[in-house]
Amino acid sequence: MADSTYWADSYIEKCCTAETAIGHIRPGQRVFIGSSSGEPQHLVRTLAQMADRFTDLEIVRLMSMETTPLSAIAAHSRGQRLNIRSFYLGSAKSKHLAEKARFITPLNLFSVPRLFKTRRLPLHVALIQATPPDDFGWMSLGVSVDITLAAAHSADLVIVQVNPQMPRVLGRSFIHVNDVDLVVEQEEPILALPDVAASEAAGAITRFAARFIRDGATLHISSDAALQAILASLSEKNDLGIHTQIVTDEIMQLFARGVITNQYKGLNNGKVVASGAIGSANLYEFINDNPAIEFHPSEYVNSPSTIAAHNNMTALCVGMAVDLTGQVAADAMPFNKLSCVTGMLDFIRGAAQSEGGRSIIGIPATALGGKKSRIVPILKNTVVVVPRGDVHYVASEFGIVNLFGKSLQERAIAMISIAHPDFRDELMFQAKKLNLIGGDHTLVGSLHGVYPLRLEETLTIDGETVTIRPAKPVDERQIQEHFYELDKNDILLRFFHEKTSFVHDDVGKASQADYIKNLTILALAGDVGFGRVVGIGEYLLDPETNMARVAFSVSGPWKRKGLGGRLMQKLFEGARDNRILGFTAYTIPENQAMISLFKTLPANVTTTIEDDMLMLSCRFDDPLT
Repeated sequence: MADSTYWADSYIEKCCTAETAIGHIRPGQRVFIGSSSGEPQHLVRTLAQMADRFTDLEIVRLMSMETTPLSAIAAHSRGQRLNIRSFYLGSAKSKHLAEKARFITPLNLFSVPRLFKTRRLPLHVALIQATPPDDFGWMSLGVSVDITLAAAHSADLVIVQVNPQMPRVLGRSFIHVNDVDLVVEQEEPILALPDVAASEAAGAITRFAARFIRDGATLHISSDAALQAILASLSEKNDLGIHTQIVTDEIMQLFARGVITNQYKGLNNGKVVASGAIGSANLYEFINDNPAIEFHPSEYVNSPSTIAAHNNMTALCVGMAVDLTGQVAADAMPFNKLSCVTGMLDFIRGAAQSEGGRSIIGIPATALGGKKSRIVPILKNTVVVVPRGDVHYVASEFGIVNLFGKSLQERAIAMISIAHPDFRDELMFQAKKLNLIGGDHTLVGSLHGVYPLRLEETLTIDGETVTIRPAKPVDERQIQEHFYELDKNDILLRFFHEKTSFVHDDVGKASQADYIKNLTILALAGDVGFGRVVGIGEYLLDPETNMARVAFSVSGPWKRKGLGGRLMQKLFEGARDNRILGFTAYTIPENQAMISLFKTLPANVTTTIEDDMLMLSCRFDDPLT
């Protein structure tokens, strides 16, 4: 029966000290503690101080590094006083997490509320934190709605720490005074996130990942520092939307600059939607009573179907290790980021179902100061957080690859190409040993080449997106298909003889360039990772003369659209950066297209006839006057 007492009178009657409130907890009960930066610190400290009064309490929470060391109390009491149940989907590989491995309950975050509501995991007590009530008796859970709201609605006894410093956040973040049992008024600062400097690797990863974020996209960004760095690179984007697990200071800054407008999300247009916030005092002030911010429970925010309903949903997550087949291990280090790992798979799967959606997993290529590769042959003795079938884009500071729809051999080659060059030989050896790559397959110079991101460019030609970029080892099949689709005359101009097959030995060098002595630039039309090659420009260096021979081919429907000129320009930029002296080419005198291409170079071109062939030569130190 509903309580007919006026809420304000009821509130006064429910007020008590923390000691009195915690004293209502009975041995053997299951106690939920509010999540992340919403942790009711005063109540938790009191619980820890009174721990010797209890036996067999089970603490239920999202994995936490803990401001009050309840796990340590549980460990030292051998479970007789406290036991911990932490929801965490991460690998728990690092030492400080491995020590708590026995407390972990692996579960996707959007599923946790159902566990509470169905009473499959009955909660006897919930310790939560909220704002003071408004004029109607509603209190906001503020920075931590996530699974906390479901816990509060499911627990037999709800104890709320009322904190005036908690921001009042709109959305489905409210609980009424009539729905709580005990109130402890205690003002204290909300847990804040210290600044964590992004690494140099994180900066490089963001430069790759930012190119895959479209104007108007809806973003989920993990709160890990490695990916928060990406937000600084999005200042030139337009009309981004946010549907994410955690709102951070970086999101606030992009919102203030007008980059985030939420106008084209397709769901909850005009609103930043999340289930919590972690950051500075400025962030908490920003979200307070802000009508553009809504927090909702995890069963909504993390639901793959909700995520999939957004336009161009792009999930940016961070991995701890990725193997050559695409399996991902993930952990987050600081206490208030751990829940993002638990929700990682929710967003990856939701983004995959979104119209125009994609997921990107960022991974620094090395650990331990460069002594250990984070890209490994196969994950062993490590929990897989993201199965290989769910992995699409993977980015390191050495490049970005798309594993979706790729065979194990294609995946292994792709992952080796973005590993640190110091580890590629060993990864190649192990890949062959594991039968992931054929024994006769080589990667030639690409084993040690560093992908030149500076040479990438995106064009729009006749309404279709065309990406101009250096070739990668994963491009071999597309290059083969390009050559097979050329007409006979184009094949003669490119190879100087009739040719009907283009096997690995013929095209392997084009896809496995070292980017210095040999460089291949591709023009790809279509979706990234599945684009078809419509143009190729290559140079191959003659070390004796320091001159590079160039060759080109453009698919028939794409001729006379300026592709040849762009390919030549990129080859020139690469050669100039690598201090190559100039270009040469052999062709037939009738090939006016090649002659015209050479004339686009900013240097004098000489022509000579050798055995009915026209030789074109251009030295970069002989500029046009």
